[in-house]
Amino acid sequence: MYVTYKIRLLKQSIFRASEGERFLKRSYKDFFGKDLNTNNPTLFSEKLFNKMILRNRHKDSSLRHLVDKYLARSYVEELVGEEYLTGLIWRGADPRLIPFDQLPAKCIAKTNHGSGGNIILDKTTDRIDAVESLRGWLRDDFYWAGREYQYYGISPQVIIEKFLDDGEPDGPLDYRFWCFNGKPELVQVDNHRHSLNSFYDVSWTKLPLHYRNERSDADIAPPENYEKMLQVASKLSSDFDFVRIDLYNIYGKIHFGEFTFTPVGGRLKLRPEPWDMILGQKWPAMK
Repeated sequence: MYVTYKIRLLKQSIFRASEGERFLKRSYKDFFGKDLNTNNPTLFSEKLFNKMILRNRHKDSSLRHLVDKYLARSYVEELVGEEYLTGLIWRGADPRLIPFDQLPAKCIAKTNHGSGGNIILDKTTDRIDAVESLRGWLRDDFYWAGREYQYYGISPQVIIEKFLDDGEPDGPLDYRFWCFNGKPELVQVDNHRHSLNSFYDVSWTKLPLHYRNERSDADIAPPENYEKMLQVASKLSSDFDFVRIDLYNIYGKIHFGEFTFTPVGGRLKLRPEPWDMILGQKWPAMK
């Protein structure tokens, strides 16, 4: 069985690029109901999938340190300053070594190499369950879920950070700045349960745009220091043709969340449909 496992890993390594390209084209067709335009992509969805294919084809690991939630901290600190980082309490590759008795009354544990998968740690936490959940997540290789190459080869570990509380139900609110060539164009507001899907332009005018069918249509007020958030998002996105910069705002204090280069792994249908072209036009030249 061990030999079979090693052979499977070897085949994955040898055929990863070509298999990844086939997977992405098939995934696009299954989700959007048509073949991917690889010759002259004009829609945002087309450009996003073409970008994923190119990263697979060229083994482009230039984004790996940015989607690694631990390594990204150094990049953020250098570009905008340490004050935008959420306090790091502990990190390590073995969750069995988490010093539970030395942790604050409430904090959050996550892995550095994937998306989602957060555990709130407090006095009610079942430590055994938390450790087993984290160990399971550490065994996952997030690349294989959607062939998003930026996640390929990340060394997984657990990070524990300060708990952020903005007083909002299902918060903290996640302000997601969709940036093209260093310019924020849209702000998506989300929450912990993903029951929000509100979009605003940079002047904070609500837009008739969504990609989740079941969502709240709540109006969200602009956060404190909103103009500063725009500046931070602009600086963090300056080297990329497209990236979503996720930020939190805790009573006016801005916290970096993460870099997202392929939202929902590309599997999102912008509605109404013309928005796919509108955002595609904001991505005029893919680097």
